[in-house]
Amino acid sequence: MSQQTPTDAPARPRVLSGIQPTSDSFHFGNYLGATRQWVDLQETHQPFFFIANMHALEPGPEPKVLRERTLRSAAQLIAMGIDPERSAIFVQSQIPEHAELTWVLECLTGFGEARRMTQFKDKSAKEGEGAASVGLFTYPILQAADILLYRPAYVPVGEDQRQHLELTRDLAQRFNHRYKKTFRLPEPYILKETAKILDLQNPAIKMSKSNSSPGGIITMLDDPKVSAKKIRSAVTDSGSEIRFDPEEKPGVSNLLTIYSALSGRSVEDLVASYDGQGYGALKGDLADVVVEFVTPFRDRTLDLLDDRAELQRVLRAGAETASEVASATLADVYDRVGFVAG
Repeated sequence: MSQQTPTDAPARPRVLSGIQPTSDSFHFGNYLGATRQWVDLQETHQPFFFIANMHALEPGPEPKVLRERTLRSAAQLIAMGIDPERSAIFVQSQIPEHAELTWVLECLTGFGEARRMTQFKDKSAKEGEGAASVGLFTYPILQAADILLYRPAYVPVGEDQRQHLELTRDLAQRFNHRYKKTFRLPEPYILKETAKILDLQNPAIKMSKSNSSPGGIITMLDDPKVSAKKIRSAVTDSGSEIRFDPEEKPGVSNLLTIYSALSGRSVEDLVASYDGQGYGALKGDLADVVVEFVTPFRDRTLDLLDDRAELQRVLRAGAETASEVASATLADVYDRVGFVAG
């Protein structure tokens, strides 16, 4: 069967998003909070999904680790339901136009403008500017190039990415005004209300690979028995009543949020079904739901990783689709800034 590319359906608006390969496994926080909703975008949009391995280079990971995590991220996207027949799945570094467009956009970006971007600003405030790399300083401009290269209609964003999308739109407008209208201004695609998943051991913070303790985070590729044990050991609150109250009962409320996200049942329905029962019943049932949910995802991911040749074939096919769009955009950009044609 020939691969159906996103360009086969021109009436659908294009959407683009990426994920960094900074860990061995997706976790419940990023999966339930965002990436699983990418699957639904395939029904109504032309999806371009990429592994942002150029962004992941900035902290300086070991080459072998970065390569492995890139493939593991791709396998997990497919395992969660991203269909290579309907979506372009590709690796950022395989499309040289990302770096080439970044240079053009850097020449349009003010130093002060880049300096105000959150990641560089935060690290500089904590550790001094000398601790931050030039890569971190220009990171948002590479991100703008990632987006504008594909001229998408929409970019899925969370609150933490709004500033970057605003910079992207500013640079697109600046280029269009200085040269010729080339880029469409991408609109934020606000994902439907997402589940904010908190740390199982410290429900005052979000579940994340950087802040959570090993016991506070559920990774999708953990042995399911380990994930179940973490649910049973999750911090709960004083009293024994099961109710959704993020302020007074953050631990139980977090478990209810996870249960609802995995089962599709409303929080209200879950609360009613555990009326008169204790935390142990809730944790035991949720542990079973977690095992039932992660087991097929984990098995599918490991199967994909067992056939690296097929996984890389999928990524090459996605890169061909992406390259077709990216090269056309960069050719327009180079012509309009006055570069001599090759």
